[in-house]
Amino acid sequence: MLIPGFENAPLVAGEELLALPGFWAAYLMWLSATAEYDPVPEWFGVDGADADAAYEALVDEDRWPVFRIPFAGGHTAVVLGYNLPDDPGTEYFITHPAWGRHGQLATLGGHQTGPGLSWRELTHLARTPDRSAPGVHAEHARLLLLLPTLGDQDMPENAAAVLGDALAKAGIPATLAPGLAEALLADHPLWEPAKWTLPAASPLSGGQEPFRGILHCDGPTSPRCGTHLAQGIPREQSDRLAHALGTWPTA
Repeated sequence: MLIPGFENAPLVAGEELLALPGFWAAYLMWLSATAEYDPVPEWFGVDGADADAAYEALVDEDRWPVFRIPFAGGHTAVVLGYNLPDDPGTEYFITHPAWGRHGQLATLGGHQTGPGLSWRELTHLARTPDRSAPGVHAEHARLLLLLPTLGDQDMPENAAAVLGDALAKAGIPATLAPGLAEALLADHPLWEPAKWTLPAASPLSGGQEPFRGILHCDGPTSPRCGTHLAQGIPREQSDRLAHALGTWPTA
């Protein structure tokens, strides 16, 4: 698999790993920690051996898994495990064939950056797969794969119910899914919930209209704090991205 910027990395399609019994425990357990409890695989309804096996596959230094999440307008959200021996982590970004660079969402690892998505963007992206492109198309799996990028101080009242439903569809026992959803939406271990707003015209811009529909984040460690999600793209492509993220009405 070839992704610009990672030409020499041993990238492999990671979608088959979703079928591992312990995958979601291995992928999300760190995010479900609470002030009172450290998470355990049993929160996800699996045993430690299954979680360990999935974790080993996720951090394989010879096979860096890539999860592709194609959505509207030819865009793809990418979750890429960069399994460097001394500096492992996960990159979250958006790509498009017409762009000259990735639109960074978040980085987990030695240089954490985030949040990368609002709840509105996360749920819209999850439920609008481009089934003509390869990758993950199931809504629940798309939501869970991108969940670590979330950081939004204005969460809807039904957020835990939505996430609990996704967890149940991913195979988490129905008795465990609601409590796990609450834990996953509690305080993010890497960044604070952020405010997401549409940009306004700046007095320094000479009255030029700002790019429409692309939310900005006020989180100081977010790649989207005061900058465009995909810097350098023209207005037409920016509008397409805003439509695809569900933050600007379709023309």
